[in-house]
Amino acid sequence: MIDFFSQKTQEELKYYVYILLDPRDNKIFYVGKGCGNRVFSHINEEILNPSVTEKLQIIRAIKIDNLKVKHLILRHGLEESEALIVESVLIDFLTFKDFAEVAKISNIVAGHNSFNQGIKTISECEILYNCQELRKEDIKHNVLIININKTFDNKRKKKKENSVYERANIYEATRGWWVLDKKRAENSDFILSEYKGVIRAIFKAERWIQNIELRGTKRWGFEGSEVTSKEIHDIYLNKEVPKIRGMANPIRYFEKYNCG
Repeated sequence: MIDFFSQKTQEELKYYVYILLDPRDNKIFYVGKGCGNRVFSHINEEILNPSVTEKLQIIRAIKIDNLKVKHLILRHGLEESEALIVESVLIDFLTFKDFAEVAKISNIVAGHNSFNQGIKTISECEILYNCQELRKEDIKHNVLIININKTFDNKRKKKKENSVYERANIYEATRGWWVLDKKRAENSDFILSEYKGVIRAIFKAERWIQNIELRGTKRWGFEGSEVTSKEIHDIYLNKEVPKIRGMANPIRYFEKYNCG
């Protein structure tokens, strides 16, 4: 359990809006905004502040049951004024007397920037911004890394007279269509999906197919499945991909490291 953010993560988070949840029923009991390690301050307050408030009573009851408060970062990378607005909207929404239920939200598409700035546990925030670099000596397989910054980010699609925004499924954003060396792709044990410089998902290709509709350019995609092996995740998932200055190609190949 993380008790504080690293300095790098604090700088990347900037101002953020967070909630505290009671692990006994997963209900929200506090909404706040802040920066740095503000999200953790309530646990310390319970120790140092003898006051009797509803928030502190809930925290003390959770501790008595040998449980820990759950922390979730709802939005980050904000200016202080933006965080104040988000915080106030959430408090109004959650406390408005005429909202008998708040679980009938019909949005079927994730909110804008939900992948990198959306709801995260404190551990996920630390992984996102303080992740380890994928070193060449760590690579135990032949891998193909595909950068999905452009294919995963919100795409604008026309629907009659209206414009709607849709975010692609990460598998669909990774699988095609790419200008690549088919032989090298087929020789890859895994496909690593890179978004914003970090490996977000790992796939195993079952077969590579060509998109014949894209005339004039040979573009390839794969059909496969997501890799869920902990052993493979420990090697590649949430690792930072080394940057190469001036490189714009979304396709990169890495061969199994041979220490000999």
